[in-house]
Amino acid sequence: MLKKIGFSCLFAFFCLGYANAEMDKLPVTDTLDIQLKDSSKPEVAFVDQKNGFKDLFITNATLSNGISAEQLNPLAVNFVEDYIDKFGKSMEAMKDWGKPYFDMMDGILTKHGLPKELKYLAVIESQLKFNAKSWAGAVGPWQFMPSTARTLGLRINSKVDERRDIVKSTHAASKYLTNLFSIYGDWLLVIAAYNGGPGKVNSAIRRSGSRDFWALQKYLPAESRKHVKKFIATHYIMEGEGGITTLTKTEARKFFSPTLNVSNNLSVNSVSQTISGRYNSAVIIKHIAMDMPAFQKINPNFDRDIATNGNYELRLPAEKMDIFTTKKFEILNESIQVLLSPETVSAGTR
Repeated sequence: MLKKIGFSCLFAFFCLGYANAEMDKLPVTDTLDIQLKDSSKPEVAFVDQKNGFKDLFITNATLSNGISAEQLNPLAVNFVEDYIDKFGKSMEAMKDWGKPYFDMMDGILTKHGLPKELKYLAVIESQLKFNAKSWAGAVGPWQFMPSTARTLGLRINSKVDERRDIVKSTHAASKYLTNLFSIYGDWLLVIAAYNGGPGKVNSAIRRSGSRDFWALQKYLPAESRKHVKKFIATHYIMEGEGGITTLTKTEARKFFSPTLNVSNNLSVNSVSQTISGRYNSAVIIKHIAMDMPAFQKINPNFDRDIATNGNYELRLPAEKMDIFTTKKFEILNESIQVLLSPETVSAGTR
């Protein structure tokens, strides 16, 4: 991230904000193309849509092992069933020995305003192994490449590699996931971008003309397609059902989203205030105790738009707006500190 304080770094940051603003327009650019690693695992055959489904989803369905599949997209059914057959027992065991790690990750992800189920990315990345290393050089439970890790504030030198630190790397992963969600607003696209880099997802969006994972997946690298389905399958094994992170944005609206339901209620009962200055959404939600998805639902593209335009019509529940108004100068000061030196952000801010 930014390492020097000065007008040059501020100029670069505002340029990045403008570039992010352009990403929602097709064709999509590769502005944030932070590449992770490719997997060396063998190819798994692509799953065609199962016959007999007239709708996009299975309703009131159950997988062969009794797991509920009410929100499972038919394009993932065969993959998920095969994955459960192969890895279900070992992951059930992981629920026990991995509980201390999962509890820690839950706390960090929640502080960052992220769904705690995103911890299952670390399961498919490394099986929670702090010393995991891919053939391409990705290291740690979240499998960061050196350049990505340093961008996210992790130290790597001859004496220390913070990619192996499960606490620090989980904070770094939370930053990256937050950034990706601010771009795509869709968890399946976030997971695909986490694996292959935003550039690959942007290319798939451009080539397919769609932002729906199930429509654009054939334009993604095979490993990124599988990565998303592995995450969905792991979620079903660990939770016994799907959730907000296993659905596209459109699917979530149709089937399941407590966060979206809460946010819809918030938007009706909220108040607005035009603010100016380089506020940061993660700093705001930390001070007003609001979760990130709910904030983003009623304040879409906040970080991008305020970086580009210099002002924003902030919308919050009345009681949250009172807190914001009381602490706005403190929030602005901390937001500027994040802008100038993101590695100094206190735990849970981003």
